[in-house]
Amino acid sequence: MEGIRLAAIPSEHYADYRYKVIFDAYKWDPQVEDSNTIARHALLLSRETADELERQVERLAWETVQMEEALMHRLPFAKQLGLPRQIRHALERLHGYEASRHVRLMRFDFHPTPGGWAISEVNSDVPGGLAEASVLPGVAARYFPGYESRHDIADGLIDGFRERIGEAGTLALVHATSYSDDRQVMEFLGDRFQARGYQTVMAAPDHIAWQGKQAYSIVEGEEGKLDGILRFYPLEWLANLPRRSGWKGFYDGETPACNHPIAMLTQSKRLPLIWDELGVDLTAWKQALPETRDPREIKRLGEDWIYKPALGRVGEGILIREAVTAKESKKIERSAHWQAGKWIAQRRFASQPLNGGEQGEYHLCIGVFTVNGKCAGFYGRISPYARIDHKAIDIPVLVEKEGKSHAG
Repeated sequence: MEGIRLAAIPSEHYADYRYKVIFDAYKWDPQVEDSNTIARHALLLSRETADELERQVERLAWETVQMEEALMHRLPFAKQLGLPRQIRHALERLHGYEASRHVRLMRFDFHPTPGGWAISEVNSDVPGGLAEASVLPGVAARYFPGYESRHDIADGLIDGFRERIGEAGTLALVHATSYSDDRQVMEFLGDRFQARGYQTVMAAPDHIAWQGKQAYSIVEGEEGKLDGILRFYPLEWLANLPRRSGWKGFYDGETPACNHPIAMLTQSKRLPLIWDELGVDLTAWKQALPETRDPREIKRLGEDWIYKPALGRVGEGILIREAVTAKESKKIERSAHWQAGKWIAQRRFASQPLNGGEQGEYHLCIGVFTVNGKCAGFYGRISPYARIDHKAIDIPVLVEKEGKSHAG
């Protein structure tokens, strides 16, 4: 594809760059098993390419919100999405949802193909890569003077909450507090919100109590009313908490939140199976997403199709044969066969690898964020094989400065 290429970070500066990424860009997990997850390259986009992605993602975000609003009044369809039973029951509390009260964050994953951009999914619930999209490009930009960072997720989220709750207030940053890779995300956001005058409370979901429809912190020493909630805890995990934790309060609470649990309706990869029932214009989605079917409709999984779990994250469980072992392939096929209602079959697109020079070729995924429907940043990941999973390498995404010839 034109307008997109990999450019190596000068080898003599890479060690310093990696150090800054770890300590300045909140990248506390620079290694997965024996794999380095901090790229030796930057991804350079022409302005035309960046503009194209922005236009596409904002249309996709609009269509996604339209689907959520349609589904909110057609909740029986939720059973076809492969959602846990407890979550489906909790969704019945959505009748009081008002979009204007909350902040809506999404990430759409784009992949280059010989025919243009394809999307693999929307991370509608708790998209990752926030610090990587916000800080990493600034660290890398010093090595590429003709390019710059474009957008900052934290600024978008802060602006979103400012529109909802004003210039100050107390926010709970809700996450799985025992996971360092989740904590690094919240430390990044906490530092940024505090720098703009907000108070933040690091909290697990059961550190939130609900009085009426108002959220309160019960964290020792930080008790009190909350003005907002920023959640980085997957909704399907909430259903595993004890009833006494009060997790269902997240569904009908009126405290401004990012994201409100309505996001669960569009998180499922089985969503395309009910598109035609919703009465919504989905032109952008239908153009960019590969054909998606129920696994039971595919009698034999050939090379043109892959399996995906309906609620999979970070590439887990995706059956791309050259990217998995024979044992994993057999396990996925068995699960997709016996639990078809929790899986999808999707026609495979031809991921076009990029030339990484001495490092070889890499497959690319650009996660494009939106906050309240507006593009808010780019998150790059590369992999030596077509599956972008937990071993993928984080790469900064830079956009050419105005007046510079585009990135060939």
